[in-house]
Amino acid sequence: MRNLTVAFVVLVILAAAVHGAEPSGKLGLAPQRTSLVPGPAAGEPPRLRPVVEAEEEVYRYEPADNGAGPLWCHGSTCLVRIGDEVFASGLDTLKELKPLNNCRWTLWCRGPKGWELLRKDESGRTREPCPLGVSSGGPLFLSANPTLTAPNTYSGPARPEIMEFSPADPKGPPKTLLPEWEGKPPFSEHSYRSFAADGAGRELILLQNIGYTHAEWSFRDKEGRWAAKGKLVWPWGAEYDKPEPIRVCYPNVALANRAVYFCGVSDIIEPYRKWREYKKKITGRDWDYDFRRLFFTWCPDITTGKFQPWVEIASRDRTCGWIMPGDLWVGPDGTVHLLWSERAIDERLRKEFFPDAKQSHAMSYARVRDGKVVLRRTLVEAAEGGPSEVPSGGRFQVTPEGRLFVVYYVAGRDSSGRGVSENRVVEIRADGTPGEHVRVPFVHPMSSYFTATVRGGSPPSDVLEMLGQRARGGGTISYARVRLR
Repeated sequence: MRNLTVAFVVLVILAAAVHGAEPSGKLGLAPQRTSLVPGPAAGEPPRLRPVVEAEEEVYRYEPADNGAGPLWCHGSTCLVRIGDEVFASGLDTLKELKPLNNCRWTLWCRGPKGWELLRKDESGRTREPCPLGVSSGGPLFLSANPTLTAPNTYSGPARPEIMEFSPADPKGPPKTLLPEWEGKPPFSEHSYRSFAADGAGRELILLQNIGYTHAEWSFRDKEGRWAAKGKLVWPWGAEYDKPEPIRVCYPNVALANRAVYFCGVSDIIEPYRKWREYKKKITGRDWDYDFRRLFFTWCPDITTGKFQPWVEIASRDRTCGWIMPGDLWVGPDGTVHLLWSERAIDERLRKEFFPDAKQSHAMSYARVRDGKVVLRRTLVEAAEGGPSEVPSGGRFQVTPEGRLFVVYYVAGRDSSGRGVSENRVVEIRADGTPGEHVRVPFVHPMSSYFTATVRGGSPPSDVLEMLGQRARGGGTISYARVRLR
């Protein structure tokens, strides 16, 4: 019996070594980590078996009731990595103040003893969360948009700023950088801004919306100069009842070798009068925003300021559906990879306007080259009449050798009626086909989150890092670390 016991222990240790148990020998999630599965065929990449290495609370927050929240800037990121250190920005509600500008930014670092609050804004007030960007090896940059109004003033002008922190002394006072703009744009607390970094190139770009007409942008080069600035004018909605600019919001923006890539969703008041009037009967409001058309543009060299004509990547305009950008990655060959979530119809309007339309929820993927869609694919779909596993929150994860993964969240019920709430990950192969969809064995699945994306300057990695809201987390912002192989 003693010999059998020793043999069993040896087998367990060997299995843990093969399947990625933690160096410390802790077996916390061993059942998921050590399951024996057939290996890949010759020439295929290793099978995907995600290993959860950490699930941690970073901070708690209270709703500010100002229309934003800690994840409101989800097109950018509030999580970055520099070497062995992970930094996160947070949003702290100032309970004694009234909306809209009743928040301040916080800066956190994950150290040997867990998450530590490094600094918080002691002088400014803002409405929205403050995204991060990094250069390889540092510095660390935080995009702030402090109001210029008196306390408890509902709304008013704001001043975009970039706070620069030294990784060697992140607790020290940051240096304040003021982007340069064309003229004097009327910035406000509703910035809808995008902040992206080229980590290897050590360069930054900041875009900030002005009303419903355009976004102002400012580019900072590796020498620390605001080397270019300009306007990104929105696409024109000639087909609407009253032609108008199509404001594009919540974009994913990438900066790579001075090329800028921008993909966002239409965000205007309902442009069709018959739908707007019908919605008012339901909501009692004169306004309702569309979020139905996905647009893409790019500038091959931002120092020229010349963006290419807008390309409409996807639309759910005919049946009053919904679209939300997920992520964007530029491959080594210049191919742009896009990810988004979509819903086919607004069910409130179905009976009156499109009674034969069927509902579906999908996560979609496309490749764009030279402004043309060269591949389009539905990765996950929950169609009416079938299982209701609704996908959302898709994000890319790029490895050092260029493998591309997608992490996403699923909620609903499977074909057996079982409730589902989990994160999954799938690899996108070189030919664009998806691999096996694998559950991430979280104790606390995340329903919405940032990642340490290359768009924020973090390096490609085999480790997926997430900062976000647990599906059942209340007012908690959490961090998770997942080794993909």
